[in-house]
Amino acid sequence: MFRPAEDTNLARKNNRMPDQLRPLKFTRSYTDLPGSVLVECGKTKVLCTVCVQDQVPPWMYNRHQGGWLTAEYSMLPGAGSPRKPRDGRTGRPLDGRSFEIQRLIGRAMRCAVDLGALPEVTLWIDCDVLSADGGTRTASVNGAAVAVYDALLWMEEQKQLPKWPLRGLVSAVSVGIVGGTPMIDLDYQEDSSAEVDLSIVTASDGRLIEIGGGAEKKPFTTEQFQSMLSLAQTACEGIREQQRQVLGI
Repeated sequence: MFRPAEDTNLARKNNRMPDQLRPLKFTRSYTDLPGSVLVECGKTKVLCTVCVQDQVPPWMYNRHQGGWLTAEYSMLPGAGSPRKPRDGRTGRPLDGRSFEIQRLIGRAMRCAVDLGALPEVTLWIDCDVLSADGGTRTASVNGAAVAVYDALLWMEEQKQLPKWPLRGLVSAVSVGIVGGTPMIDLDYQEDSSAEVDLSIVTASDGRLIEIGGGAEKKPFTTEQFQSMLSLAQTACEGIREQQRQVLGI
């Protein structure tokens, strides 16, 4: 059993327990795009949209291998403090963190979609952070999964799908060690003081898709890792249940 946060020197906001998620909300059809979901995780808010482009990347031309899926991620200038310069305005390429996160989102969703069952289209996932208080990458994955489902529903209504290509939902959560205690769903304050900070992405059956992160101040043990992984997998199961509920499946 893990100690309640209030028994440590680092009481969590709203007296959250170490294994307790922040309030999670999905708002579907936030815009008129085929897939459009506003995901809110505490004070973190991310708009996840999916566009369907009637072509595949050049390297897939004439191969008749189905479709493609990719993602882009961006944090709006006022999403956090201090203000982050808008991508492309500084004369420099996309920053490394944004590039890493959008690749994570793309990999996660390609594990969920049978690309060979798609027509020759590209699903473009755009995740734009409106407000950042920790967990933007995991919120993006969770919102993208719902938005992709809605985009595929739209394609089905347009009679563009030869068969249903979604293998299952994916879910993600942050987990770390803060003040010696394993905790899930870290907000910014917890993330910035964590001894360990990980992001875990799981498939619909609980299998692992991605584990990212590491120690910030000192190494951690295998036992601590197993504790964090167990917390994250249980949390991801709860997130998938909320995704299913909002989708009515």
